[in-house]
Amino acid sequence: MKRTMTLIFAGLMAAGLGGCASGLGPQDYSRSQARQAMEVQEGVVVSVSDVQIEGTNTGIGTIGGAVVGGVAGSELGGGKGSIIGGALGAVLGGVGGHAIEQNVTKQPGWQITVRLNRGGKIAVTQAAKGRPFYPGERVQVLSGGGATRVEHVN
Repeated sequence: MKRTMTLIFAGLMAAGLGGCASGLGPQDYSRSQARQAMEVQEGVVVSVSDVQIEGTNTGIGTIGGAVVGGVAGSELGGGKGSIIGGALGAVLGGVGGHAIEQNVTKQPGWQITVRLNRGGKIAVTQAAKGRPFYPGERVQVLSGGGATRVEHVN
């Protein structure tokens, strides 16, 4: 019974982590960014580099891993052995769950360097979603609401 519950909980945790990745692409807006004015600057892409955007650290992986590890570890013996196994399993499960959450939610991104028409250069890192950007391409840089993004000029 404990083993079945452990497997069910682990499956639910894995499914839940997949939905934790936040949108970091050029078309992704947070709720607080909706209906906010953004400054628009035009420019030309100078370079594009592939980057890795780190995963989230919400605590869900740590807590879920600790619960699963604790339940699994408690099955290692009876009496004090069960208690020690549960405690050790919870610690190891928490560490493993934390690593799993970060690995599952990391995503590929682009660092896009843009020479602005007004002068100067900026680099913006965002998720690698949609059409890729190419050096020499005309783009818009939108800034406001705590975020900056690069979009294709249509």
